[in-house]
Amino acid sequence: MAAVLGLIAGSYEQITFGYQVYTGEKEWTAKADFTHHAHTASVSAVAASERFVVTGSKDETIQLYDMKKKTDYGALLHHDGTITCLEFYGASHLLSGGEDGLLCVWSTKKWECLKSIKAHKGHVTSLSVHPSGKLALSVGTDKTLRTWNLTNGRSAFIKNIKQNATIVRWSPNGERYVVVVNDKVDIYKLETASVTGTVTNPKRISSLTFLNNTVMAVAGDDETVRLCDVEKAEWVCEFKAHETRVKAVDSLIMEHYCVLVTASNDGFIKMWKVHLKEELESPTFLGEVNTTARLTCLAVWKPLVVQQIAEKPAPEATTSKELSQELARTKRVRIAAEEVILEDESKPKKKKKDGGK
Repeated sequence: MAAVLGLIAGSYEQITFGYQVYTGEKEWTAKADFTHHAHTASVSAVAASERFVVTGSKDETIQLYDMKKKTDYGALLHHDGTITCLEFYGASHLLSGGEDGLLCVWSTKKWECLKSIKAHKGHVTSLSVHPSGKLALSVGTDKTLRTWNLTNGRSAFIKNIKQNATIVRWSPNGERYVVVVNDKVDIYKLETASVTGTVTNPKRISSLTFLNNTVMAVAGDDETVRLCDVEKAEWVCEFKAHETRVKAVDSLIMEHYCVLVTASNDGFIKMWKVHLKEELESPTFLGEVNTTARLTCLAVWKPLVVQQIAEKPAPEATTSKELSQELARTKRVRIAAEEVILEDESKPKKKKKDGGK
C-alpha cells in the first residue's frame, strides 16, 4: 500500500524527522522514514517537494535530502545568519529567506543560486510564492511587506505596515494573502492590495495554513487550533489539538476532505480530517506519532505529485490590478533562470557572493 502523504518535522534538538503516512480502518499510521542530523543548531524551517526535503537552521546552512535515493545531498551555504523561511515552487525552484535580509532563488536542477537580493533592511521573517510563480511576498523586521515580480525581476510594491510581521501566506488560488503581526491576521485582496478584514487570536500566532481558498487554520501560543473564514473575517471553529502549545500547522487537500497536520512542543505530530462544508465542524482525529523531541517546524506533502507548469510567460504588469488580471489569465508559469533577475532598486548593487554547492 502506497503512502498517502509524507511528514517532515524539525526540532530544537537539531534533528529532522521524516515519516510516511498510511491509512487504516480505524486510524492513520505514521511510519518512520528517516532521521537526519546534519545541523549543528536547532532546525528553524523545513520544506518538501516531490523529490527533495530541505531544512534551514540557526547554524546558517540549508541542508538537502534526496527522498528518491534516501541520501544526504549536501548543503547550501549562501546565507549569513539563521535561515528563517523556505518554500518550494513546484519541483523546479526553492526560495529561501534569512536573518541576513537576503531572499534567494535556487534552481533544484543543479542547486545553484540563480539570484540573491537584499530584500529587507533587517531579517526576512517570512516569504510566500504565488501559485502562478510570478509573484513572491516577503515580510521583515524593517516593518515592510514587499511584493516581488518574478517575471520582470523588480520590486513591485513596498507597503509600510508599521509593525514587524512574522508570517505572510497566499491563498491556494492566489486571490488573497494574509499577513500576521503578533496575535492579529490582516486579510488582503490581491486586486486592490488592501485589507478586507482582520481577525485577532487570543495568543500570539506561531503558524497558519490555508485549508482551501476561504478557510485557514491558525495556531498560537496555546494548545488550541482555530479555523477562520477569510471571506467573512471571523472564527468559525476551534479545537484542542495538543497538551502544550502548537508550534506548526500544515495541510493537504485530499479528494473529499482536507488533512490538517499539527506539531507541538510536546513532541507529537497529529493528523486531523476536516470536511470543508458550509457549516464547519470540529476536525476528526486521524492518528499521531510521538517524536519525543521539541518540535519547531513542519511540512506535509503528497508523494509523487507532478505539478503542471506552463512554459509561456505572460506580459509585464505594473499595477496591482494589472497583476491580478494577468494572474487570472495564466495560472502556471515556470520561473526560468534568465527571468529571475530580482533586484531591490532602492539599494546600491552589491558584489554577488558565490552560493554553496
